[in-house]
Amino acid sequence: MRVVIVTGLSGAGKSKAIRCLEDLGFYCVDNMPPVLLSKFVEMCYNSQGKLSNVALVVDSRGREMFRELIGELEELKKNGFEHEILFLEATDDVIIRRYKESRRNHPMAAGITIKEGIAKERDLLHAVKKHADYVIDTSNMKPEHLNENIKSLFCDENEGDRMIINVVSFGFKYGLPADCDLVFDVRFLPNPFYIEELRPKTGRDKEIYDYVMQFENSQTFRDKMLDMLDFLVPQYVEEGKGNLVIGIGCTGGKHRSVVMSEILYKHLKENDHNCVINHRDIEKDKY
Repeated sequence: MRVVIVTGLSGAGKSKAIRCLEDLGFYCVDNMPPVLLSKFVEMCYNSQGKLSNVALVVDSRGREMFRELIGELEELKKNGFEHEILFLEATDDVIIRRYKESRRNHPMAAGITIKEGIAKERDLLHAVKKHADYVIDTSNMKPEHLNENIKSLFCDENEGDRMIINVVSFGFKYGLPADCDLVFDVRFLPNPFYIEELRPKTGRDKEIYDYVMQFENSQTFRDKMLDMLDFLVPQYVEEGKGNLVIGIGCTGGKHRSVVMSEILYKHLKENDHNCVINHRDIEKDKY
């Protein structure tokens, strides 16, 4: 039996995640009051097989009750009830944009701005995030990529190889992603930023790809990177690693790192690995 507790920031994609889990056959409960969590999980474990997989969304909509969650998680651990915590997050700018597009109210922003509400929620969720088994940043993730991520983690048919590879492009000037296992620095490659007509484009555009990949250094790096990961990934799988985060960084996270991340993502998918891609900083520099 698998018990998955879904939590995280409002607007980060918890509704999409729970729908995906429901499609995978999980019995899903949205907005579970934290105080009922341990009792409900105990009931599921005692259902004599009637409930095999359960997913529960517990988040800040519970307001002050949410502070009971840590105690309930400790109660589950004390009683030997196995569970996994999936934590979803996104940047402030992305969450604000999503709320403005949906025209819904942020649950923590009553009488204050959305940005202030997000800050309150981050503070409320800080301790819970430390307990998470899986943390997914959906800031630049398309819905289908989130679904791939969820399926890779929780689909039974992947029990033999449940490791998910998260390829993250980023800009060094915005800081290293905190959860990277491997980091590749591609700042040595020729930079399209210095060509005025290419500057506004991103590594997803053909013009940027063609510019970056016309150079011998780029082609050599691509080949050596893919060759090394073809060796490393099976070793991590055999070792039992559940999540591998590969960061590829350039200066701003918009051009060179995006090109190489897309190349790596495509290569991994073609080799049947569970893989998602996240361009963390692609939208940060506007020209």
